[in-house]
Amino acid sequence: MADIPVLTIDGPSGSGKGTIAQLIARNFGWHYLDSGAIYRVLAQAALKHQIDLADEKALTALAETLDVRFELNDDDLKVLLEGEDVSLLIRSEQAGNAASKVAAIPSVRTALLQRQRDFCHAPGLATDGRDMGTVVFPDAQFKVFLTASAEERAQRRYKQLKQKGIESNLSDLVAEISERDRRDSEREVAPLRPAEGALILDSTALGIDAVYEKVRAYCTDF
Repeated sequence: MADIPVLTIDGPSGSGKGTIAQLIARNFGWHYLDSGAIYRVLAQAALKHQIDLADEKALTALAETLDVRFELNDDDLKVLLEGEDVSLLIRSEQAGNAASKVAAIPSVRTALLQRQRDFCHAPGLATDGRDMGTVVFPDAQFKVFLTASAEERAQRRYKQLKQKGIESNLSDLVAEISERDRRDSEREVAPLRPAEGALILDSTALGIDAVYEKVRAYCTDF
């Protein structure tokens, strides 16, 4: 695994890390891991099986047997839970908040740790999340921390949801994103923070193409 290039992109919700990681994976021919989707799928599975999000024992058992698959197509990412396409369902702000609560449980994170590491295969891996460079792949060759203001991230999320036909309120999105930032940064286990030596990029005033070019250039020296 040591000779397989790994790019980790960590950052808060709506910073664009998923879009950039997918672009790198497609253009470099690498595998892709959306770690945030794993937690969102777990939260969705808990709701599906009527498991309380505060039930640590039941959630951990569910995490150990979670049936999730990712299919990165030319145009989008398909997420399958127990064979069902939940790609749209897990992208709501409610699902994101539920995932944030689930991700704060130490035993759940431990149960999903090895599953995430198993995504690392030749010729390379691009992955995004909140602790990819600090916990899951601490020895990754390339580490990026991508951020943006809460207001800008809320605007982006609002546009995404609107395009998908999901009703949302901009002011509510700002509040929810700010609350999730606080929770993710203050949690005791794997708090949201830049990995040591990571390239830190603020995308508030940058478009996707500009951010991608900066990350691509950063990864071309392997």
